[in-house]
Amino acid sequence: MGFIFDTFRLLDLVDIMLVAFLIFQVYKMVRGTVAVNIFYGVFLIYLLWLVVRALNMQLLGSILGQIIGLGLIALLIVFQQEVRRFLLVLGTRYFQNGKISMKNFFRFNGQRVSGWNFDPIVLACQRLSKTKTGALIILAKKSELRAFAETGCRIDAVISVELIESVFRKDGPLHDGGMILARNRISAARCVLPVTDNPSIPSGLGLRHRAAVGMSENSDSFVIVVSEETGKISYANQGDLVENVAAEELRRVLALVLGDSIFS
Repeated sequence: MGFIFDTFRLLDLVDIMLVAFLIFQVYKMVRGTVAVNIFYGVFLIYLLWLVVRALNMQLLGSILGQIIGLGLIALLIVFQQEVRRFLLVLGTRYFQNGKISMKNFFRFNGQRVSGWNFDPIVLACQRLSKTKTGALIILAKKSELRAFAETGCRIDAVISVELIESVFRKDGPLHDGGMILARNRISAARCVLPVTDNPSIPSGLGLRHRAAVGMSENSDSFVIVVSEETGKISYANQGDLVENVAAEELRRVLALVLGDSIFS
């Protein structure tokens, strides 16, 4: 094994560290979304290609090489919206006021904090339901959903009933779109969300409910909807929509799905 270290240079170590850093940053961006499964698949295929090349398996190596070459182009075409969102987050997160923000490059969430406080969320939904005020609230699980948060107005505030009500007030500037809650804080409001094309969604439901289902399909989030027409509370989780739930039922489901969350 000595010959390996004889040809190993300091520049090779820098090369490995840079690649590992870039992979880690991409993983943080897609963590908690459906894109993370694609990330795993591409990463495993690439590792297999490296092993095949090292073993000098010509036929399999050429096939995998073609798949990787064409696969990158196919990914850019199929996921052009996700790539656009990724580049948007990259620019807004790492470049602030025309300068590179180095602290965002090397920020690791090592601090562990307690989980969710559902009381203000459920109470706000109750009040919004009584006044028939439409609302779309997204609770992030593993991912902080930064890519979606960047499409709206950043808030970063403690969750409170009054703040949630004021955001979704019909004459307010932030009532359109979704509110993202991450790490037990209000992350952003007026966020643009993906809309599902699931044909099984009842035709009587509007874009707010379709956006809730679409968001739960495209991420690991839990989405609460308050109908502006009927005032009924619904929720979407993993692509499934449950309509007309009572406040206590919502509290029970939140505790079941997100109750053991500890943020780090």
